[in-house]
Formats: sequence, structure tokens, C-alpha cells
Amino acid sequence: MKQPILEITNLRAGVEGKEILKGLNLRISEGEVHAVMGPNGSGKSTLASILAGRDGYTITDGQIVYGGVDLVEMSPEVRAREGVFLAFQYPVEIPGVNTTYFLKAALNEVRKHNGLSELDAMEFLTLVKEKMKILHLPEDFLKRPVNAGFSGGEKKRNEIFQMAVLDPKLAILDETDSGLDIDALKVVSAGVNKLKRADNAQLVITHYQRLLDYIVPDFVHVLSNGRIVRSGGKELALELEERGYDWIVKEDLQTA
Repeated sequence: MKQPILEITNLRAGVEGKEILKGLNLRISEGEVHAVMGPNGSGKSTLASILAGRDGYTITDGQIVYGGVDLVEMSPEVRAREGVFLAFQYPVEIPGVNTTYFLKAALNEVRKHNGLSELDAMEFLTLVKEKMKILHLPEDFLKRPVNAGFSGGEKKRNEIFQMAVLDPKLAILDETDSGLDIDALKVVSAGVNKLKRADNAQLVITHYQRLLDYIVPDFVHVLSNGRIVRSGGKELALELEERGYDWIVKEDLQTA
């Protein structure tokens, strides 16, 4: 029987006194890929930010349970060590910080947290070179500062590369398709698909259906006005592509 990884119940939250999430419910179990879609301003990136523990957001009601534990009580650092990974819509540049050093330090923090021995330089490079093949990355990627001077597509591939190395339990992809051309989208999606296992889960947040041509979700949810108002399979994403969001938003307003 599949165990739940993430259970969100009646989540109400906002930023700077404005309520954005207004009673959101979501359950994600092992081995599942969930897609959250919705119009601009519906709360998609707010949800991603709250799950990752980013500053500035206030939770006023509800629960977020991750692996049976209250996620809200964990600092962002502990969430990362516990296997929560956020791929940013706009990855941050870290000039002066070597990608190899950054990833090795991050991975060894996760390993220490889980009672495992740290990897030495040779063990780490062996692991990393194997993961780089997934995303067709050149080895000079490791010598560059984190995301500094990278193109949009390179930044997104680097995010998924970090995900491959850290091997999270729950990966949250916040509009990973934003700004990608079709070739980069295919490479990033292929990498995400290869990282799916029976004991992890992925939450894919996107505005457009095209990403879901390559990352096939088990469940699709429509977020509108801070709540999930419709759930279904991949066919729901196709319907949204054809009809847009207005019809589903209007139906929600009529039943509210």
C-alpha cells in the first residue's frame, strides 16, 4: 500500500496581510506525479514557496504533514535535509560559489542528516558524472559558479541536475518550463522522468499544458482563487489547453 508523502488540509496562507491560499487540500502519495495548474494569481507559486519554507509567507490555518511530521515546524534547511526539493521558476545565481563545492556540501549535509558517511572527492565525482549524463551536461558545468552566466535553459537543467544529485523524497517543480525552448524542455523533462521512483513523488506546477506532454502526471489539479476546484487525470490538462481557465473559474464562482 502506498504511503502518503504530503498531506495538505484546509491550508490558508498569504503574504503581507493578503490571503492567497483559501482552504487548499492536497494529498500526494509515494510514486505519484501531481500537476497543479491554474491562471496567473491563483496561488501556484505561493504554494511552492510555502512548502519550501521561504520567508515572508504567513499560514493562518490548516496543516501540512510531510512523511507523518508537521512540515511547518521545520526550518527550510531541515526540510531540504529531509528530502524536500524546490526547483525555482527563476533559479538564483550564486557568483563565486563553485558548482562542485556547492553540490558536494549540500549532498553531504543530507547524508549526515540521514546517518550516512560523507562522500570523499572521488566518490562524489563518480556519482556526479553519472548524474550529468541524465541531463546531457558538459563536465565544465562543475567548474562554473552556480548559475552565474547561465542561459535560462542552462539554469533549469542545473536545477534538475541538483535534484538528481540530492535525490529528494518530494520534488516541487515551480514552472520549470518557463522560458524554455522545446529542445531544452525535452531534456529537462527526460531528466525529471528518469528520477521518478516508487518511493518518491513530484509536484509539478505549471501554467501550460505543454510540459505535461513530456512529464505525464498521475493527477492534475486546477488551482483557482486559492483553492483546488477540480481534479482529474491528464485529460483534464488537455481540456484546459482547449478551453482555457475561464469556464472552470466561472463554475467555481457559481457553486461557491
